[in-house]
Amino acid sequence: MVVIPTYNERDNIEKLVREILSQSGDIETLIVDDNSPDGTGQLVDALAEGDRRIHVIHRPGKLGLGSAYRDGFKCALRAGADYIFEMDADFSHDPAMIPLFLEKIRGYDVVIGSRYLNGVSVVNWPLRRLMLSYCANVYARTITGLEISDCTGGFKCFRRGVLESIDLDSIKSDGYSFQIEMNYRCKELGFRIGELPIIFIDRRAGKSKMSKTIVREAVFMVWKLKIGSLMRKINPMRRK
Repeated sequence: MVVIPTYNERDNIEKLVREILSQSGDIETLIVDDNSPDGTGQLVDALAEGDRRIHVIHRPGKLGLGSAYRDGFKCALRAGADYIFEMDADFSHDPAMIPLFLEKIRGYDVVIGSRYLNGVSVVNWPLRRLMLSYCANVYARTITGLEISDCTGGFKCFRRGVLESIDLDSIKSDGYSFQIEMNYRCKELGFRIGELPIIFIDRRAGKSKMSKTIVREAVFMVWKLKIGSLMRKINPMRRK
């Protein structure tokens, strides 16, 4: 199951879903739409009527990326998915990579599509945003001890057992922070994390959802994770 949060992605979503489903007959998509004003939700409803592999969750408003993934993960688990993907709706992530993820995850519990595993593989980003992303990864690795080249990447595949083991309701962060926190929880639980090099291409259409609030949240989240981990080591009874 490929979980795709959407907010005003009408220009991208139909072509993206078609390309994802063309990779294999075993793949299904789950679009989590936050009441997009541009009619993304209605368009996906129409697609779902003609294809049982397309599923939709409608939410009342813009509730955030992290909560969209939490809702999507829970739904995918209830549907019996063995492998659950995170994926952006704007074609930054290439659907043709999905079979490579499924091959890679045979030896891992989580596979992350990495923009920084073999140098820098980002296309069409302004230098300022590239430096922000790269420095955010260095910062996150330094504070948390994550041994991942791309801590903030949003193209991932989880085995269902990983998501079943994580208390998803305890994951409150969004944006960059959500990716970092999920990676950290996986590390704490001892899951095997693998990385797959990808080429990240900036969105084809629409507007970026990046904001200063998302960046600030990530800055403080890594310390929250680190301090929480230290507290659990001091007091093993504290598990949340």
